[in-house]
Amino acid sequence: MSLDLVALAVLMAAVTYPSRSIPLLAPGIERLPPVVLGYLRLVGPAVLASLAAANALVLVEPDGSTTFHVGIEAAAVAIAVAIVAWRRSLLLPAIAVAVLVVAGARAVGIA
Repeated sequence: MSLDLVALAVLMAAVTYPSRSIPLLAPGIERLPPVVLGYLRLVGPAVLASLAAANALVLVEPDGSTTFHVGIEAAAVAIAVAIVAWRRSLLLPAIAVAVLVVAGARAVGIA
């Protein structure tokens, strides 16, 4: 394991912790305008989506070079986004369908 990854994890924690801790640390956050509350509700899913996309799209080759890869994971994310837009629910249908699409593709051997 590289120490660069530890530094990256610490940096990501420092960047994402404030946005996740605002509801706990700020009394009266429920009095914020609805637009701000809507934005804060979407920070978590946006961070998760960006981490998943970065993990699935950028590959590190054994020689240390990086390559850009678009595979079944990108299709699963697109399907999940479509389900979220349609159902207005994130956890059960969208993530479950995305996981099943990737798992099925890998089981069949196309991913």
